[in-house]
Amino acid sequence: MSVPPDLPLLLDGGTGTALLAAGMPKGCCTEEWVLQHPQALLELQKAYADAGAQAVLTPTFGASAPALGRFGRAQLVREYNLRLAELSRRAVGSRVLLGGDLGPAGLTCAPFGETPFLELVAAYAEQALILKEAGVDFIFCETMLSLTEARAAFLGARQTGLPVMVSMLLNEQGKTFSGGDPLAALVSLQRLGAAAFGFNCSAGPHAVLEALQAVEPYAVTPLIAKPSAGLPGVEPGYLSPEAMAGWTEKLFLSGARVLGGCCGSGPEHIRAMGQALHALPAAPVPYHDDNIIASTETEAFFLNEDLETSEPVECSVDMADALLAAAEPGCDAVCIHLKSVDDAHEFAGNAHLLHLPPAFLAETEEALESALIHYQGRAVIDSRSEVERDVLEALAQGYGALLF
Repeated sequence: MSVPPDLPLLLDGGTGTALLAAGMPKGCCTEEWVLQHPQALLELQKAYADAGAQAVLTPTFGASAPALGRFGRAQLVREYNLRLAELSRRAVGSRVLLGGDLGPAGLTCAPFGETPFLELVAAYAEQALILKEAGVDFIFCETMLSLTEARAAFLGARQTGLPVMVSMLLNEQGKTFSGGDPLAALVSLQRLGAAAFGFNCSAGPHAVLEALQAVEPYAVTPLIAKPSAGLPGVEPGYLSPEAMAGWTEKLFLSGARVLGGCCGSGPEHIRAMGQALHALPAAPVPYHDDNIIASTETEAFFLNEDLETSEPVECSVDMADALLAAAEPGCDAVCIHLKSVDDAHEFAGNAHLLHLPPAFLAETEEALESALIHYQGRAVIDSRSEVERDVLEALAQGYGALLF
């Protein structure tokens, strides 16, 4: 299946803030505390199911090997994910769906950090495959801080063969925390095959609503709205269950078909949101056509049917000047000549300097696939590449690229 059934889908609410209210110390390893105090999770997730949530998420937000490694627990990634998923299933049984939750790993990829991109993909794949073994119904990648992180989580999680949803965190300016454009993230991830895409937590429902309204005209996948309610007694903007329900109609009418709550929201918020959803008339998922859109992490581009590309740019360690010169007015995409996998890696190290979509002109399948993996956006594949047409089509479909 491409998405869990019965859209709109009502998710659960906040887990971390509810556990803090139940006595969990700040700054501890959440996953370890839950295993030491299982009753707190069992009661919370049962309450969410009783309140009408159609899916709950496993308390595995920080259970990737890199995240657990900050507490000296990286070697327990398998044990923790299996046990935590089993606890969630025990809480709700088979009456609701169970989503395997993946959160930020806390690593920064090259060229801005030291972590190779495929190493981050592997860390997410490891956790997602364990959660699949534990019996989850879908994977939910949430609070992603950048398109790079979101792509790594998705590429790792899709190895499970389960539906994978991706939700990003927005800053006060309505951008991703890396400064990226939410529309660029949507374009890239929906064409990779995300079962749903959207936004969680952030500055509350108004921030999520504004982002939804910006991306909805270009969505070809269901949109996610899982906003924060704030913290009672701490944040002046805290939203009551009734106030959160008041936002539900606006979020739904702006395209959200997977809804829930994040920090500060509890079972009563989910109950109120569910009641608001039931009062709304049925509406189809608003699909749109984006075949002429490509993106980088910071921008989205609308490509003409008569795509004009630059002269081929050769890859090298320092290709910055060539990239900047190629992206002159008059071309819609920069042609990147890929002779080898090494070329793909050289381009990946310089791709952040490119302010137009790349059009990969490849001599080998391996070079093309490596470039598509490492480019953090939606690329164009030049059909003049020295690769069989059926292979080009398969790679375009697998990595969400536009074959031209």
